[in-house]
Amino acid sequence: MRWYTRRRSRTVCLSLAIASLSLHLLLAILSRSVYQNPCDAPSPRQTHLHTLRALVDTNYTSRMLDNHASYAKIPPDTRKVDSSHMDSNGPQKLAEKDAVTTKMAVKVGHGRKEEGPVDSLNMTVRVGKFGSMGMKPMGSGMSKLEALFSHPLYNMPTPPIHEDDWLLKVKPKGKARETSTQMWVSDSDIGDDSAHWNRSSDSHPPWLRFHLGISRWQLYPHLDPNMASLAHQLSTHRIVSAVQKSGGTQLKLVMSFPNYGQAMLKPMKQERDEETNFNLYYFSDFERHNAEIAAFHLDRVLGYRRIPPAVGRLVDVVTEIKDITTDHKLARTFFTSPVNNVCFYGQCSYYCSTEHAVCGRPQNLEASLAMMLPDPSLATRRTWRSPWKRSYSRSKLAVWEKDPDYCDTVKTTPPYNKGTRLVDLIDMTILDFLMGNMDRHHYETFEKFGNNTFLLHLDNGRAFGRHSKDEPSILTPLEQCCRIRRSTLLHLRLLSLPQYRLSDVMRDSLSHDPLFSVAPLLSELHLSALDRRLVTVLQTVSRCQERQRSRHGEGDDVIYEDVTDYKTLVKHVTPAR
Repeated sequence: MRWYTRRRSRTVCLSLAIASLSLHLLLAILSRSVYQNPCDAPSPRQTHLHTLRALVDTNYTSRMLDNHASYAKIPPDTRKVDSSHMDSNGPQKLAEKDAVTTKMAVKVGHGRKEEGPVDSLNMTVRVGKFGSMGMKPMGSGMSKLEALFSHPLYNMPTPPIHEDDWLLKVKPKGKARETSTQMWVSDSDIGDDSAHWNRSSDSHPPWLRFHLGISRWQLYPHLDPNMASLAHQLSTHRIVSAVQKSGGTQLKLVMSFPNYGQAMLKPMKQERDEETNFNLYYFSDFERHNAEIAAFHLDRVLGYRRIPPAVGRLVDVVTEIKDITTDHKLARTFFTSPVNNVCFYGQCSYYCSTEHAVCGRPQNLEASLAMMLPDPSLATRRTWRSPWKRSYSRSKLAVWEKDPDYCDTVKTTPPYNKGTRLVDLIDMTILDFLMGNMDRHHYETFEKFGNNTFLLHLDNGRAFGRHSKDEPSILTPLEQCCRIRRSTLLHLRLLSLPQYRLSDVMRDSLSHDPLFSVAPLLSELHLSALDRRLVTVLQTVSRCQERQRSRHGEGDDVIYEDVTDYKTLVKHVTPAR
């Protein structure tokens, strides 16, 4: 009996072993067949080009109105993002919400979004705690800013830059050093005949690499690898000197670093969500530190790259200004407020008094630091009066405000009668309208390049003052002249799409700034205003095209072709389906 029981147990164990082995073999066969099945994602280039093709010939104005209306219907808590309450699934939830918005909005390129890896964008070195505010397109590991900057429209091939098209000349290797006040020379370099400057050297300080990278066409290249180290310098490097910049209506300081770099400081004067008083005239408004920072980001997002890099920073009013300044006039204006905050007001035409003092909390002061351009002794700049300058009077109107055909006169006046100067100015007009800047009375260019160069978009402190009101008069140059670059229009159309929405891209970009750890640089109301104003710009272009068609049978005269190879690029590519 005992032998029979033992034999039966062996039989059962052997059966279980055979069954287990068979199951393992079956699972291995199934796993191999699944592993060998192709699982390729759609080509990022194809999906991008599909979007590009739609952007060429589509009339966006009516569709953008539907898009903006659908976006406005989404509950506020869906649109507003608070990084302090975002958990690890935040980007996924935001992407799901964005997918709902996409279905409601315009159908461009069948709503397909790009997939696949791309190089990560690091606009700045993050200082302190930063939240990732960038919503990510469905099926992609990229934020919207990364997806936008990897789009072919931002990466179109450009011709090589000739030596004469660089703003500053560099010293070749091996050439003997010449004694000159117009060269960047540190104490350690004196007597070193083998020293040389070149545009690719990592040994140069970030500010020098920025200066050497300025060309006839832009201040810095797209995805500039120097941008991270430059932002890091502006936001963290030790400040060795602080003096007040002469001229201007409001207080601003020139800050110097140990490596001879300099930056323009504009202090915080009002809270981010505080709107400009409606009873104030545009020329009576305060300059805002966050406006300078946001203007740099918006200029970069639009593909202009005509505003010097600007970064936020918490500055110690005592150790980084008062104790190190050699400006005796500035030093005399420091005082301690009744609540023990350290304040100062400097000397300027307006808003430099104890009533308009800038105060730390108690010593920390929020400020924007913008990279200084090369000294005028090295690169002379020419100042131009804007043809659409306002009267700066409480009762008097400018000529362009009274004459609807004013642009006809401008078009026949140098330098607007040839070249790109007129469309360059309209580019600046669109930037100003999007951020609500009414204070563009002059602009500058580098004299070396004559009339064939870009415009510098400087002094943007009075932007982003009101989110609740759009100022249509800012768009008058576009409305009267009916002229716009093809590339500018394509960028605007791209930023109107749900997967690249302007407000989302700006939110993502601004979240990389050091001051984001204190509070978002722009409120959600200001970000929403960007989307609303973008609709208005596209409407204005469509009205211009319709007006041209009614007069001449076609609306092509509105578009200044600066991307002639664009249609050829798209034409021979089969869009992804």
